[in-house]
Amino acid sequence: MSIPVRIILVGTTHPGNIGATARAMCTMGLDRLTLVAPREFPSPEATARAAGADAVLEQARVCATLEEALAGCRFVVGASARLRAVPWPAVTPREAAPRLLAESAHGETAVMFGRESSGLNNEELARCHALLHIPTNPEYSSLNLAMAVQVVAYELRLAALGEAPPEQERVDPLAPAEELERFYEHLERTLVDAGFLNPANPRHLMLRLRRLFNRAMPEEKEVRILRGILSALEPRRMPASGSEAQEALRYTSPDAGPDTP
Repeated sequence: MSIPVRIILVGTTHPGNIGATARAMCTMGLDRLTLVAPREFPSPEATARAAGADAVLEQARVCATLEEALAGCRFVVGASARLRAVPWPAVTPREAAPRLLAESAHGETAVMFGRESSGLNNEELARCHALLHIPTNPEYSSLNLAMAVQVVAYELRLAALGEAPPEQERVDPLAPAEELERFYEHLERTLVDAGFLNPANPRHLMLRLRRLFNRAMPEEKEVRILRGILSALEPRRMPASGSEAQEALRYTSPDAGPDTP
């Protein structure tokens, strides 16, 4: 049984942790490993630590950017050892596992893990629908990267072996990660043009807006409607390029507004 959830490691420093992650995944039936800018891969140390989970390493995707790694994903959970200053929807691995499996029926899902020393930064966390927090002993909460993956992989396998999670009814699939990013760029540009957002320091407000929309989990059609509204609010802005002009036309068309069958 192969569990259709993508495991993404961001900026992994030690190749041994990649191998140990592959082993943790393989023991629980996961095989979709994606690496974002690892310091060293492939590596003999990774192969040795994989302890026979060579197939997971051989088919691992290596991406230069997080955008590339998240392409096509419709539901993303980011693992973090600490809760952040800006409150973020937080789930335990046991809560996240059935949700990830249920959403995988509609499109790609992923669990994202950060660097060994610092985890995911706020910009990376902003790409996630929820923060995954393992409730460890508060007096000693340090988990090795592969240990954290093992905990999550175990909960995914338990959920997969149990009753199939109920599928959520959707008018449309969730908007993929790349479509959401284009929406956030459009939103930030419109708010700056309107004078609502300080272009010199947009990060804090945009982080809160990302949290709001990620919590809402907008569907594809809903994102098209939102972008149509933004386009209607900036009618005098001239597109900077041919591709941007086509994008603007797409979201100012009648189909961007009311629902159509």
